[in-house]
Amino acid sequence: MALSKTEEQLMEIIWHLDGAFMKDIMEQFSEPVPSNSTVLTLLKRMQDKGYVGFETLGNSRKYFALVPKEEHFGKQVNGLIKDFFNGSPLQFASFFTKSSNLSEEQLLELKKIIDDELKKKQS
Repeated sequence: MALSKTEEQLMEIIWHLDGAFMKDIMEQFSEPVPSNSTVLTLLKRMQDKGYVGFETLGNSRKYFALVPKEEHFGKQVNGLIKDFFNGSPLQFASFFTKSSNLSEEQLLELKKIIDDELKKKQS
């Protein structure tokens, strides 16, 4: 199940803190800071979606990510490729390299990444 934009922002905080109590989470918000009850509602929804878990320590809950950031990001990118590029990673890569104004240095780094992946496939 997908995260809303607000849930995504809260998830970024949880990934960044690598496990946090409510006080720690609230300190990460910039103005306007949401209410505690709003954040608790978001955390509950994110638990229901399988993104966040918690452990009880005394009277407090320590929240932590159940889904690694890389896994979530991969699902998002794959959804983008499916929805906008007919499921073709090649079309996505072509669009990305042509439209993102990469420098020569960045293109060479991208080429190195591709070359390294090719070597892995050939092994």
